[in-house]
Amino acid sequence: MAVLPQALRRAVPDRVRDDVRLRALAVGAGLIPPRTLHSSAERALLQDLARDASRVVEIGVYEGASAAALCAAMRPGAELHLIDPFGHHPTALPAGWGALEQASRRVVGRAARRHGGPRVVWHVERSEDAGRRWSDPVDLVFIDGDHAEEATRLDWALFSPHVAPGGHVLFHDATGPHALPGPATVVEEVRAQPDWAVVAEVDRTLAVRKNDR
Repeated sequence: MAVLPQALRRAVPDRVRDDVRLRALAVGAGLIPPRTLHSSAERALLQDLARDASRVVEIGVYEGASAAALCAAMRPGAELHLIDPFGHHPTALPAGWGALEQASRRVVGRAARRHGGPRVVWHVERSEDAGRRWSDPVDLVFIDGDHAEEATRLDWALFSPHVAPGGHVLFHDATGPHALPGPATVVEEVRAQPDWAVVAEVDRTLAVRKNDR
């Protein structure tokens, strides 16, 4: 099914365009693309770090735009773990925004089939619940879920120990003039940790690499 022309999408009133259920129907059907909350430069950084990764974790999926970008970059046979409880969460998304699980699954499923992989594993739950049970090594973690300071710090604390040496953690909305207070505070703490080094700051995204031991 073809995506509706952009001019037609722009003509839709905001109250209709932002309705969670109507958006989910259109996004899930492929009539409109998922909202992209990252810039093209941030997308390029995310894809570059994911290209050779065997296992990637994304915290905060929303409508699936960044997960679809990961699907386009990752190798067939690699694992992409997607963590999101779905629904509206006031410190994760702007007021009134939300996503429905089934629509996001369809977006990511289409992208994975189009690019021949990776294997997608869904965790429809809070990242703190997934993180407390996590035990597998990870090559890349993309933290873009609950942007409250304590939630961001908890995502870092739970998942960063599982990152393999040479692996990376990306924080979204964490740097630059448009950074959000929670992630920005946490990355200042991360900068001071001797086992990690900042390797990129692109728009609102900061990437750190775990030092080899």
